[in-house]
Amino acid sequence: MKRYGTVFLNAYTNSPICCPSRAAMWSGLFTHLTESWNNFKGLDPDYVTWMDLMEKHGYRTQKYGKLDYTSGHHSVSNRVEAWTRDVDFLLRQEGRPMVNLTGDRKHVRVMEADWRNTDKAVNWIKEEAVNLTQPFVLYLGLNLPHPYPSPYAGENFGSSTFLTSPYWLEKEPVLPCLGPAQEWSCGCSPGERAAQALELLWRNLGLSSVCQRRFSEVNYEAIKIPKWSSLSLMHPVDYYSSYTKNCTGKFTKQEVRNIRAFYYAMCAETDAMLGEIISALRDTGLLKKTVVIFTADHGELAMEHRQFYKMSMYEGSSHVPLLVMGPGVKAQQQVPDVVSLVDIYPTMLDIARIPVPQNLSGYSLIPLLRGKAENEVSPRGPRPSWVLSEFHGCNVNSSMYMLRTGKWKYIAYSDGRSVLPQLFDLTADPDELTNVAIKFPLIAHSLDKLLRSIVNYPKVSSSVQQYNKRQFISWKQSLGQNYSNVIANLRWHQDWLKEPKKYENAIDKWLSQSQ
Repeated sequence: MKRYGTVFLNAYTNSPICCPSRAAMWSGLFTHLTESWNNFKGLDPDYVTWMDLMEKHGYRTQKYGKLDYTSGHHSVSNRVEAWTRDVDFLLRQEGRPMVNLTGDRKHVRVMEADWRNTDKAVNWIKEEAVNLTQPFVLYLGLNLPHPYPSPYAGENFGSSTFLTSPYWLEKEPVLPCLGPAQEWSCGCSPGERAAQALELLWRNLGLSSVCQRRFSEVNYEAIKIPKWSSLSLMHPVDYYSSYTKNCTGKFTKQEVRNIRAFYYAMCAETDAMLGEIISALRDTGLLKKTVVIFTADHGELAMEHRQFYKMSMYEGSSHVPLLVMGPGVKAQQQVPDVVSLVDIYPTMLDIARIPVPQNLSGYSLIPLLRGKAENEVSPRGPRPSWVLSEFHGCNVNSSMYMLRTGKWKYIAYSDGRSVLPQLFDLTADPDELTNVAIKFPLIAHSLDKLLRSIVNYPKVSSSVQQYNKRQFISWKQSLGQNYSNVIANLRWHQDWLKEPKKYENAIDKWLSQSQ
C-alpha cells in the first residue's frame, strides 16, 4: 500500500479506546458531540453512518468482523471501572501483561475469528463483488493486533496477553543481514532477531504507531526498550493508568522485549489478512478500480511509558496507521499533515460523490490524497492545522483532551486546573519523556486557548462526571442485595477482596458528594 498509495504520517484516533474511537469514525463527529464516553456508551443503533448514506445512494454494502461503535457492549467490569474512576481508590483492573507462544512453525491462523471474517470478505469479493453492476463498499473489522483475553487472571479477566505462534515470531523476514535461523551472529534467538526485523519493517512501512519513532541509528541487536520515568516522577494520571493496568511492578528487559516482539508478530499476522483482501481484489480485476483504506481505532503502548493497551494520549496509543491506495490516489506519497479518524466519514462520501454534511468534525482526505492544496477545492475552506483526541473511559482517573498541531502535543485534564497539563515537543522529544508545559508557559497557554475554542472541556468533564454517577447509581439499584457480591468480583477482584468494606465505603463517600 505504501508503494502504490499514500501514507499519512500523522494520523490520530479521536478517542484512544475501541467503541468511542469507532463512533467517531462512523459518525464523523468528535467524541464530546456524540457523547461516546466509554466502551459502553457509543452511538445509537439507528445512527446514520457514512455506509448508510452510501447504501442509500446506490452502493452495495457489506460488513464483516468487529464493528463496536454502538452503545450497550463490552463487559460489566469495563463500564463500572469507567463510572467509578473518580472514586478515591486504586485497584488493579487487568492481569499483568504477558506473552504466550502457541502452536508450531506451521500454525499460521492464530487469531481464528479474524481469519474467518477475512475468508468471508475474500469470498464475498470473489463471488459477489465481481458480479455487481453497482459500486460496492466492503468493511472488514479485525480484532488483531489487540491483546488477547487473560484467563490466568481469574474471574472476569481482562485482555493482557500478547499471543502469537512461532510462524509469526520466528518467520524469517526478507531483509538484509538476516541469515538462516541457526546462524545469528549476535547470539539472539530466531524469535528475537525476527522481531527486531519486524520492528524495522513496520516502522519503515508506517504501519505501527508503536514503531513511529526517529532513531539516530538502527540497532539490529535488540528491540528498543522504552525508557521509563520513575514511579515517583510520573504524571498522576499516568501513574493511575499504569497501576490499574498492573504495570507498576518490576519488569525485566527481556519481559518488555518479549511483549514488544509478540506485538510486532501480531501486527505481521494482521498484515497478512490485509494481503488476502488485496490479493482477492487483484485476482478478480477489481483492484485497479477500488479504493483501499487501512487504519485502526487506536494504537498499542506495548510497555511504553510503563503501560500496555491504549487509553493514553502518548503516540503509541493515540497515533494510528492510515494508508490509502486506489484510483486517483497519489502513489508513493507521504503526507505530514495531521489528520484523524473523523476524516473518514467525509472522505467516503467524497469518493462516492455524495454531498458532505457541513456539520461534520472531519474533513475529506481526497485533496491530500491527490496531492492538491486543500483550500483550492474544499468548500469548507482549508483543513485545520490541528487534530483533537479526547478520552473519558476506564484506566484513567480524569477526562483528558489532546491537541496536536505542528511539533506540539498539548494534553489538558479535567477542569484545566485540578490536574497539571502536559506539553511535548515531538521534534525534540519524540518519545514524550519531558513535559515542557512549565518551560514554555506562553505556548501552553496559547494551545489551551485554542483547545477551549474547539471544546469547552471543563464543561464536558463535568458532564461526564455526572453521567458516571447516574449510571453507577442505576446499576447499583438494579442489583439489589447482590450488589456487594457482584462488585467484589469484577476484574479488580484480587485487590478488592482483600479489603471489601474499605472499597465499598469509598464508593459510598463518592456517591454522597455533590458535583
